[in-house]
Amino acid sequence: MKKIKKIQYFRGGKILSFVFLLGLFSCSDEPEPPAQPARDYKKAMRSFVEDLSVWAKTQQSGFLVIPQNGVQLTTTTGTIKGGPDLTYLGAIDAVAQEDLYYGYDDFDVKSPLSFQSEIGPFLDQAHYNEKVVLVTNYCSTPHYVDDAYQRCDGKGYVSFAASSRNLNEIPSYPDVPWHVNDAEVTSLDSVKNFLYLLDHESFGTKQQFINAVAATDYDLLITDAFYGENAFTPADVEAMRVKANGGKRLVVAYMSIGEAEDYRYYWKDDWVKDPPSWLEDENPEWEGNYKVKYWEQAWQDIIFGNDNSYLQKILDAGFDGVYLDIIDAFEFFEEQGE
Repeated sequence: MKKIKKIQYFRGGKILSFVFLLGLFSCSDEPEPPAQPARDYKKAMRSFVEDLSVWAKTQQSGFLVIPQNGVQLTTTTGTIKGGPDLTYLGAIDAVAQEDLYYGYDDFDVKSPLSFQSEIGPFLDQAHYNEKVVLVTNYCSTPHYVDDAYQRCDGKGYVSFAASSRNLNEIPSYPDVPWHVNDAEVTSLDSVKNFLYLLDHESFGTKQQFINAVAATDYDLLITDAFYGENAFTPADVEAMRVKANGGKRLVVAYMSIGEAEDYRYYWKDDWVKDPPSWLEDENPEWEGNYKVKYWEQAWQDIIFGNDNSYLQKILDAGFDGVYLDIIDAFEFFEEQGE
């Protein structure tokens, strides 16, 4: 675009206005600066997870980092045609995916073939690159539950059929975990099944929740790091680590890094009226959850890297790892074109 500049001269006591097309007659006009490229939201999330992983594993050797959804980050281009992103894959210990076969559109409903075809190749590639693949399907009809487990078995995935979308109950079917075993589970490679249980309210008290978990034989427990407003203690985590059959399980803490939650210890009441620069609008599908500009340092400082960070509280409690949610937050910003 050519720049137009209006210059005024005084001549004979009158103001004469001339319009010059700058650049049309000037050979010294500087070219316009090139347009700035859009932010690479996938790359920003990869970097977030990688930095978080390095910091956590420095604090605790063998600490597990498991991102849920956003499996497109496992390739260099975010498409299945891109080769594996070895730096990202080296920073994580497994990939987790919801809704692969059941639950994408609604609970107890088969997920569209188009979704399975889109996500499946990324999971297969991660599995080929020796990453454990954890799949949560949302269904309770016994036929669907059996189908979900069998299809994941066929792919070499470890799976869980959640009987509630709110992840607030231990499924009654099957009556024992899929591939139940009494082995000492000290690594993800040994995990044959898992329990994903976030909402503790229906269990009454913290001790009742711990007792309910201890009465199961799942190899891996994924749960919230807090009971109400209080973080679980190392003694609590150790109690949850023992299976009913006497074997040991892994206990991993849930943590959302792509959204802020207004019921967490870090939340400030005045953020709704006077939000920090990184805080976005509330997620219309999940009350109390707010989108965040996850690449901003102030948000990342809440998550990891210091003694008061969320991840430090998880480490202090003695969890075996962290289960990162809302990894696919990059999709929101790509769609918004922020």
